[in-house]
Amino acid sequence: MKVNAMTRNFEALLEAAKKVQTTPEHREEQRRSFAYGNTAYENSNITREMVNRQADAMASERND
Repeated sequence: MKVNAMTRNFEALLEAAKKVQTTPEHREEQRRSFAYGNTAYENSNITREMVNRQADAMASERND
């Protein structure tokens, strides 16, 4: 049955995803992308550059 094959494929992908090791850089990229996607959805004036500037400023404050 087609659904069972899709379920098996999906389960295999989930298992493979569990083994992926992300770098801190990749996590930061994903965090910024998530922030942009959620804020731009609510306010179309938000740009990726604005999110990046704010994230850089926050990182700078943490390092001071």
